[in-house]
Amino acid sequence: MTDLAGITSLEGSGPRAAPPQRAAPGRGRRPRPGRRPTGRTWAVLWLVVLVWSVLGLLPEGEVVNPGGWSFFADFWAHAARPELSADFLADTLDATLTTVAFGVLGTLASVVIGLVLAPVMSQTWWAPATGSPVARALRGAGLLLTRVTVALPRGVHEAVWGLLLIGVLGRDPLVGVLAIAIPFGAITAKVYSELLDEADHAPYEMLRRSGAGRVSAAAYGLLPGLVPAATSYAFYRFECSLRSAVILGMIGAGGLGLQLSLAFAGLQYGQMWTSIYALIVLGAVIDRWGAWLRRGANPRRWGISGVLGLVLAVAAVGHLRPDPAAWFSADTVDRLGRLVDDLVPPALPAGGLPELVSRSVETLQMSVLAISIAATLGVVVALVAARGATSPARRVAAWAARQLLLVTRAVPPPVWALLVLFVVFPGPLPGAIALGIYTFGILGRLFAEAVEELDPRPRQALTQLGAPGTASFAYASLPAALGQLVSFTLYRWEVTARETVVVGVVGAGGLGRLLEEQRAGFDYPAMAGTVLALIAVCLLVDLLSLAVRSSLR
Repeated sequence: MTDLAGITSLEGSGPRAAPPQRAAPGRGRRPRPGRRPTGRTWAVLWLVVLVWSVLGLLPEGEVVNPGGWSFFADFWAHAARPELSADFLADTLDATLTTVAFGVLGTLASVVIGLVLAPVMSQTWWAPATGSPVARALRGAGLLLTRVTVALPRGVHEAVWGLLLIGVLGRDPLVGVLAIAIPFGAITAKVYSELLDEADHAPYEMLRRSGAGRVSAAAYGLLPGLVPAATSYAFYRFECSLRSAVILGMIGAGGLGLQLSLAFAGLQYGQMWTSIYALIVLGAVIDRWGAWLRRGANPRRWGISGVLGLVLAVAAVGHLRPDPAAWFSADTVDRLGRLVDDLVPPALPAGGLPELVSRSVETLQMSVLAISIAATLGVVVALVAARGATSPARRVAAWAARQLLLVTRAVPPPVWALLVLFVVFPGPLPGAIALGIYTFGILGRLFAEAVEELDPRPRQALTQLGAPGTASFAYASLPAALGQLVSFTLYRWEVTARETVVVGVVGAGGLGRLLEEQRAGFDYPAMAGTVLALIAVCLLVDLLSLAVRSSLR
């Protein structure tokens, strides 16, 4: 599993659709076409929901802030004048190393958590379905309990974990690592358990029949065949961890995110651009590393990368210099106890249930508008960015399009939100636009890779017959890639719903803004209620996404 299509299918929250059953000749009933929604039906429904979302997010007064254009232009003008003093460059290098250290150690911890929890989350562990009905019921209950237990940390965004952990550990470097490791560990455990269930079980069953225990049978019969896919997924998680490390920095954990937020607070645009350029370079290195690994699935490359990963992990510990004694001090235990007491039981926010429902609907509308912006722009730019252009002019345009995608996904969503807030009055609309810009960078890259993997001959045939490039893409490439593009879009919609909290904490609206207001007011019971509402919104999006994907198979 080295492609993201496999990842999207494994990270989905809902149960998988069962393979179609072939009816016996003459005995089964004919399928009844038209009972399941078609792609056209979903497209119409999506347009209706999009219009509803846009109307719901528009403010009652003016939308555009004319006075903010000068600040906006000033920011972009500083792109050619970044802060290059020796002291600030040294600070930027140190912040970059901190961000990388968070990403490396957070990924390593999440993989360890995934390896420990994956077996007990798998159907393989709770099989066989033999014995008494009571035993089968207990096994089913055990599987359900483990999956529900792990679903809770998976549903809470790493930024929320960061806010809670800062209250317990302060500015300890462990905050950045744990805030990544907890949710990503739960996600990794879910994916690894799916890998276990999908593996060839013949060696495992043979060992079990020979009297081996479940752990030994899994270790010798299943794990060796899963190493390539598990390693590939771990690297994908590393890419995600680095992006999350920047976001965690913006809420106070340290690293490039903290440097960015401090520079923005002081309107030091030159310093902001130095940090942004560091993020772009970091993103480009990771992109090239990932592309190098995926190209040809060479075991030697994975071995080199594994050794490099271990070196980075040791270097990360040396850079962060964590103090384990502080994690278990009496003060830390006391703050953790008080935090748990404050969070339980959850409470409604000021304004009660109507306020919570209103912010939840706002969050859902933000995710719909954001993914619509991202998918529309992503399709257009992927057409240009896909490799394979024949003329020099098109190769230059493709390179420029890929750099555009790199920049948009290298800059974290809160920074985009702060920039949009220059020219759009505060509210959920600028938050949705910011998320759309950021997600466009990720979706555009995925779309471009999907287009590159298509058979080019139909498109070339149309072009040779005189069809314009756009028409060739629309009639020859787009229909072939449409299923994969829809799959990517639905996957990112699920992620975007979680990330609305990130732009919300900088004042862009939705449940994230409510969460930040409650945190600033030390209203922890209401924070817990808001987090549960966010999980419910994400679950709704997951189920809708699953329904669309299932009906389009």
